[in-house]
Amino acid sequence: MRSIKDQEEYTKIVERYADMIFRIAYQNLFHTSDAQDVVQDVFLKLLRCENPCFQDEEHLKAWLIRVTVNQCLDYRRSFFRRHTVPFGDLEIPYEPKEQAVMEELYELPSDYRNILYLYYYEEYTIKEIAEILGKKQNTVNSKLTRGRRRLKKLMEVKHGELL
Repeated sequence: MRSIKDQEEYTKIVERYADMIFRIAYQNLFHTSDAQDVVQDVFLKLLRCENPCFQDEEHLKAWLIRVTVNQCLDYRRSFFRRHTVPFGDLEIPYEPKEQAVMEELYELPSDYRNILYLYYYEEYTIKEIAEILGKKQNTVNSKLTRGRRRLKKLMEVKHGELL
């Protein structure tokens, strides 16, 4: 079992995973400041955990991803978020070659978007994604397949070509 013993170890965790958490939050919320709020909330949850024990580094990473996804869902449901943030103003913090794919990915429902993101950008297996998101492997596999098809159709429509 792995536990967080001191401030130095906590700081290393923040440095190691802040970018990943930000990217996951951003691809769920579409706005830099909202994603930054979620990153802060995730690390506050980790800090406030009474006695966090993680089996290994992968368990910690999976916990952080799951908490990030849940925080994004909570944030999107909040009264403040629903009544103050316009959807149309997208900021894209990705490299130019990633930007084209990410723009189409943003148009997919969050279930597809999260699974595609975790599979291709974070390089998780279907089994690992199922464990992280609390879904069955067959469900994750189906949503990955459907998400790929939907993404391909979006890209064909927008770019007018067959991929």
